Amino acid sequence: MERYIAVDWGSTHLRAWLIESGTCIDTLNVPCGVTQMTAGEAPELFARHIGPWRKEALLPVLMAGMIGSEAGWRLAGYLPCPVSLHRVGEQLCEVAEQVWIVPGLKWAQDGEYNVMRGEETQLLGAMQLAPSHCYVMPGTHSKWISVEGGGQVTRFDTAMTGELHHLLMNHSLIGKGLPSQQPDETAFVQGLERGLNMPSLVNQLFATRAAWVLGVLEKTAVSDALSGLLIGAEVAMLTRQYQPQQITLVASEVLSPRYRQAFARLDIAVNECGAQEAFLQGIGRIIDARR
Repeated sequence: MERYIAVDWGSTHLRAWLIESGTCIDTLNVPCGVTQMTAGEAPELFARHIGPWRKEALLPVLMAGMIGSEAGWRLAGYLPCPVSLHRVGEQLCEVAEQVWIVPGLKWAQDGEYNVMRGEETQLLGAMQLAPSHCYVMPGTHSKWISVEGGGQVTRFDTAMTGELHHLLMNHSLIGKGLPSQQPDETAFVQGLERGLNMPSLVNQLFATRAAWVLGVLEKTAVSDALSGLLIGAEVAMLTRQYQPQQITLVASEVLSPRYRQAFARLDIAVNECGAQEAFLQGIGRIIDARR
């Protein structure tokens, strides 16, 4: 399709790209995510921010992310795993003329439950950019995904690493009363080593507070120390479960180096592609399949 609009509408932001002949010619990033919306507000926000790009042409728009959740525009549903990822383009949810939302994925087996929304589109793109049997997508809710031949998603897990970091730094004794945080690579590495070696966080979390209370850890470095601890624990626990020889890391420029360090310490080979690049590639694949 020559001209279309790709939208990643998440919890905090609406991000959009105007694509023409495979090239992005304009972008949009506004802080009006699903958590900031009132009930029924999505169509009005869409018209305000995306409408000017469409004008009278009614350009096709493909959206993914929390906009397809219960709190979004309309529930776009979840495809049950195991599932071929290519099916997401066959079950789009149309919310307006030439406007669709990509469905999410769900895992519900043997008393285990999980959902993803938005990452399935990144995964579709990452499969083409950096093929693997195991994908890791760091973030507020990190996803670990197992993929077999033909794009079959066999299972996935979620680690609330980013959200835990935010909650502990802003709403717990670990972060209470601290000064502005500064980058500290040494503190991050020390936290990472603790997380990798002792991934049970029940006692290690409070030890982080004790370290700065006793003056062993700089008060300005607590954020990086906690980040290392949480990332190390995530990687240690989920590599035991997935047993990957190699992974594809789909991450931002901020998180990618931190996860690469963790995998290097476990001698796990890493391929990599950017999160935005993977998302746009995934949207493009779905759009092309509709031609």
